[in-house]
Amino acid sequence: MIATRFKLWRTLGAAAMIAGCAPGGEAGEQAAGAPRAASHGEAGESAIGEGGGESGEAGAASAYAGLPSAGETALRLQHLKGFLLLAQDFRKTDEAAAAALVGQGLLEVYDAKPAAFAGLDVTPIRAASTDLAKLDPALAAIKATEGPADSNLVKQMIVIANGLYAGVLLNGEVDTVEYQHALGAALAARDALNRAEPLLKAKDAARFTQAKGELDRFIALWPGPTAPAAPTPIAQVAAQASRVELALSGL
Repeated sequence: MIATRFKLWRTLGAAAMIAGCAPGGEAGEQAAGAPRAASHGEAGESAIGEGGGESGEAGAASAYAGLPSAGETALRLQHLKGFLLLAQDFRKTDEAAAAALVGQGLLEVYDAKPAAFAGLDVTPIRAASTDLAKLDPALAAIKATEGPADSNLVKQMIVIANGLYAGVLLNGEVDTVEYQHALGAALAARDALNRAEPLLKAKDAARFTQAKGELDRFIALWPGPTAPAAPTPIAQVAAQASRVELALSGL
C-alpha cells in the first residue's frame, strides 16, 4: 500500500542535532507545498536525509560525520543537487512535483546549515521552487560553486541514498517521498562519478568501468521517479550499495 497521509515539515529538531546549528531559512516550506507521504517515525527527519525512522536518519547522517568544512560543503552541494536532478525528470510530467522537490531540497539540505554553502547563490534555486523555468539557472548556480568530485563524494552520496531508502518500506506501506529523496541522492552519486571520471580513469580505468556499471545497476533499482506499489526491497538496495562502494575502493 502506498502511504498518502500528509505530514508536518519537522526538519528543525533533527537538523539542529545533526548539523550543529539551527535552520536558517523559511523558503522551501512554501515551495514544497505539495503533499508529502507519511514518514514512519516522523522524528527521523533531518536536513541530511529524513530517513523515515532511525535507520534512515542514521544512515544518511553518517555520510556527514567527521567531515572537514570543505568536505561538508561539497557533500551538501551534491546532496542539494540531487533534488534538482530529480526535479528535471518530474518537470516533464508534473511541474508541481518538480517544484516541491526543489523546495524540499532547500528546506532539508540548505536551510539547515546555509553557512556550509560557501559562495552559493541560492537566489535562482529559490526561484526554481516556484517557477520551473528557473531550474536550469538553479543547477548552473550549483555547478558554479562546486569543486572537483572524487570517489569519496560518490561513496558519501551512496550512503545517503541507501540510508534514505531504509525508510521507503515500513509496516507494509510505501513512503513515496523517501523513495524520491533516495533516488535524488542516487542520481547525485552518478553525477559525482561522471564529474570525477577523468581522475578515476587515470587511477584505474578498469575499476572505474566496474564502478560505473555497479552504480547504473544501483539506480536501476528505482524503476522510475514515482514510487510503484511494490518498490525494490530494502535489502536488495543495500546489497547493491555495498557493491558500488566495493567497486569504488582504491579509486
